[in-house]
Amino acid sequence: MFGLGMSAKVAFGAIHGIIPVALFTITAVQNIRPVLVKSARMMRLDPLDMVRRILLPAALPEIFTGLRIGFSLTLIGTLLGEMFASQRGIGFLLMNAIGLHNIDLIMALTFLISLFAGAASFILLFLDRRLYARV
Repeated sequence: MFGLGMSAKVAFGAIHGIIPVALFTITAVQNIRPVLVKSARMMRLDPLDMVRRILLPAALPEIFTGLRIGFSLTLIGTLLGEMFASQRGIGFLLMNAIGLHNIDLIMALTFLISLFAGAASFILLFLDRRLYARV
């Protein structure tokens, strides 16, 4: 449907990442303490103010956790898309190196992917812990 270009990689990555973000967001909104919603109603906040001042700040840590997990799955999905349905990219280079038994290139690409994923995960985990500390 998307061909073998950039749109296929983006679509494959997005398909892997959207579901956890949506599930975590739904769960976060469902787990908001009822006393917060009752307090907002008692203060007669309109729906937009209620979302902006009560619901979003209360649900943000769980939503951000979903974004962190969604990022990981999106990275995996994009790499898989590049490995099997692409003409360029790190996944494509990795598959070519595997096919040519080029161990040096395989190890270098694996290290590069691991370094990027580890750094991104560390940054997102740091931000996630800061959000949970606020609550």
